[in-house]
Amino acid sequence: MLNIRTVAVIGSGTMGAGIAEVAASHGHQVLIYDIASDAISRAIDGIRQRLASRVTRGKLSADAGSQILGRLVPVTDIEALSAADLVIEAASERLEVKKALFAQLAEICPPQTVLTSNTSSISVTAIAADVHHPERVAGLHFFNPAPVMKLVEVVSGLATSPEVADALCELALNWGKQPVRCQSTPGFIVNRVARPFYSEAWRALEEQVAPPEVIDAALREGGGFPMGPLELTDMIGQDVNFAVTCSVFNAFWQERRFLPSLVQQELVLAGRLGKKSGKGVYDWQGDKPDVQWVESVEDSYSPMRVERRRDGVTEIDDVYLIETQGETAQALALRLNGPVVVVDRIERDVAVIAAAASNPHTATQKVIRYLQQQGHRVVQIADYPGLLVWRTLAMIANESLDALQKGVASEKDIDTAMRLGVNYPSGPIAWGERLGWQRLLTLLENLQRYYGEERYRPCSLLRQRALLESSYES
Repeated sequence: MLNIRTVAVIGSGTMGAGIAEVAASHGHQVLIYDIASDAISRAIDGIRQRLASRVTRGKLSADAGSQILGRLVPVTDIEALSAADLVIEAASERLEVKKALFAQLAEICPPQTVLTSNTSSISVTAIAADVHHPERVAGLHFFNPAPVMKLVEVVSGLATSPEVADALCELALNWGKQPVRCQSTPGFIVNRVARPFYSEAWRALEEQVAPPEVIDAALREGGGFPMGPLELTDMIGQDVNFAVTCSVFNAFWQERRFLPSLVQQELVLAGRLGKKSGKGVYDWQGDKPDVQWVESVEDSYSPMRVERRRDGVTEIDDVYLIETQGETAQALALRLNGPVVVVDRIERDVAVIAAAASNPHTATQKVIRYLQQQGHRVVQIADYPGLLVWRTLAMIANESLDALQKGVASEKDIDTAMRLGVNYPSGPIAWGERLGWQRLLTLLENLQRYYGEERYRPCSLLRQRALLESSYES
């Protein structure tokens, strides 16, 4: 494996071309196979343009660029792939297509040829089922754009040889990538653990909790994510994102945590696929709407008495300001017999709040004034349990622990995958340690009680970690 000279890439779309560029840039002869010769020509032209851009910017010498192009060999006869030491399939995301293709490759290629798929969610075990020597079949999942993104998921099916997985990890390192190892389960690491980031945003939109620009700003500014979930689905393509969600949902036997969104389905049916079609959640042909921050509350009120209690509650005169733990402001107001405003997690200068319906207007205004005095921009949303950031973080951390408990990947690889694959500001398990497992457990239990749904069921490993955390503190 470590002496791979020739790499074959099947499929000359965006991912196939990017993978071919990576392999050629690291000295391999690359056979680019596609049933359409014009598609191969377009792929090589695209690589040529990217290399020329790097030469212009001084990132690559003209001679090195020419050598990379010289290693790209267009192939329209699949029999020619018998010369490859490694095959990377980046074709249609349909199981029946992949199974037929890999069975054909097993007949063409010698037994020592390693056969891999760039699939993002299809079972590697299923792909290898009809292959002679299935131990040589693995997943090698790059992220788009392949020449730029560091992460590669090395996926082992039921029959994949550990030596093959080891060698693919070493090859990825030699290509300047960061490999993570995982077992073949729906969505692998990234496309499984990332589902709540999208699904919680869609649910908030469905329930008309806030406009899309507010939901995105909360996760971006208050959660520290590089992009909000709704704008990210517009960038990915609503059809692509929806298809992955449906694939994971069905592969998990309709597990409610992965339930697709009817709102997203409507966008797909309407052809509003996001940036590539001009419209999605947002109109990309016009100006993106601005967040309507609460106007500054004038200092016309008398001085406020502020008491920060040890339990995390801030009393502002007769008003309770409480960081959300998954209950509505109204439920808390009834229990505490007083006005309540709940606030989402604040990491930067954005404060997302919700007020109890029974609050006097002046009570909510006091809280807004207090938060603005602390330097926060304030936006008010509907009284929504868990608000936007906290419930999303809790669901991501819960999904990460579920994947860890079920042996999908190691704790380190899960955190690495989410940082490098989707640019999360922190690995979700490391994040959970900092946020507090007991806090996350309480929030999810409150959400499950409120909705009466399995969707918010805490996994048993979260319960174990919360218990250990409590015993350490005591």
